[in-house]
Amino acid sequence: MEVSLLISFIAVGVLILLSAFFSGSETAFTAASKVRLHTKEKEGSKRAALVNKIRRKKDRMIGALLLGNNLVNILASAIATSVMIKLFGEAGVVYATLVMTMLVLIFAEVLPKTYALHHAEGMAIKIAPIIRLVIFIFAPITEAVTWIVRMFLKLFGVDVSKVGAGSHLELLRGVIDMHHGPEEETQEQRAMLRSILDLADVDVEDIMIHRKNVSMLDASKPSQEIVQEVLDSPFTRLPIWDGDQDNITGVLHVKLLLRELSECGGDPAKVSLDNVVMEPWFIPETTTLYDQLQAFRERKAHFTVVVDEYGSFMGVVTLEDILEEIVGEIDDEHDETVPGVRKSEAGTYLVDRSVTIRDLNREFEWELPDAPDYSTLAGLILHEAQTLPEPGQSFRFHGFRFDIVRRQRNQITRVRIIEPTK
Repeated sequence: MEVSLLISFIAVGVLILLSAFFSGSETAFTAASKVRLHTKEKEGSKRAALVNKIRRKKDRMIGALLLGNNLVNILASAIATSVMIKLFGEAGVVYATLVMTMLVLIFAEVLPKTYALHHAEGMAIKIAPIIRLVIFIFAPITEAVTWIVRMFLKLFGVDVSKVGAGSHLELLRGVIDMHHGPEEETQEQRAMLRSILDLADVDVEDIMIHRKNVSMLDASKPSQEIVQEVLDSPFTRLPIWDGDQDNITGVLHVKLLLRELSECGGDPAKVSLDNVVMEPWFIPETTTLYDQLQAFRERKAHFTVVVDEYGSFMGVVTLEDILEEIVGEIDDEHDETVPGVRKSEAGTYLVDRSVTIRDLNREFEWELPDAPDYSTLAGLILHEAQTLPEPGQSFRFHGFRFDIVRRQRNQITRVRIIEPTK
């Protein structure tokens, strides 16, 4: 009798260890970082490659581990109940339930899963061959169970084949938001990574230099005046119009102008515009930043003219404008610094009309809505207020307070933003 009891206790102990193995394995394989395992696989780790292969068929992996875990848990409970009944009679059922619950909870669930959660990649790599064998042994049963589960879910209108589709981008955005470090440096890194993901969702009209702010040249002027305007301008490429500003006939490049001046002996009167003007490149305002960036690379160009569906001139976009959407403002020695946003005191900002909502969200990590109907702060206020506000009026929405500081005719030209107290 004593020998049989000893064997039963040993069997229960071994089964609890097996249960701990299955529980820890499940946690390790599900919590292991896909990025780190992918990196290790690229570095030549065969075990990491095996882990990735197993995880590609996650339903089979989970099914096999759960099957093994339930088998050993039920068997251990059955043996323990049998032993307790022999020792204590009918009361042994209660004792067996209490004892096995505590043993399984502590040693077969919490302890192994806690360890696996903190050593997920290392544990998954070590046990990968064993898990592959377990999956192979239980394959017929798990396939049958998986089929039954899928059929049962379909009765309730759930198609598990579509679960998780398209979630990789959301997962990546979540990882970016969870990135922590030195505050200023981390904020810049998060902004850059978010901007890269947004390139395919933002149109050039949202970042273009509007026509009223574009430095342009009138082709009807004498060449001396045009040369002087170019020399006074901080830009290297300037669009030229003829007769009407919607009629863009070319783009003057400063480098070509300097070459032409050299050939003319430095006399602006002898400059021929035909020799210094390039053919304009027109794009629709609905072109995405991603597509335009690829087009810039393919054409080896840096400047393009944006038009609307009717062919009217809307503005210009440069390669630098798109790069600034990723890395932030790029200033050089010729840039004219415009104080678009000025922080006047804690949580208070004076914002000019030209500043876009995307720039505000990027700079201060706000979450102001950026809709297709508007891209600037003035547009947001008009959209929310549904009226043309007067200077001195204040509005509260999206957690912020907006004070109208200045208005010119029908345009809001300056707004004070007060952040919500945190």
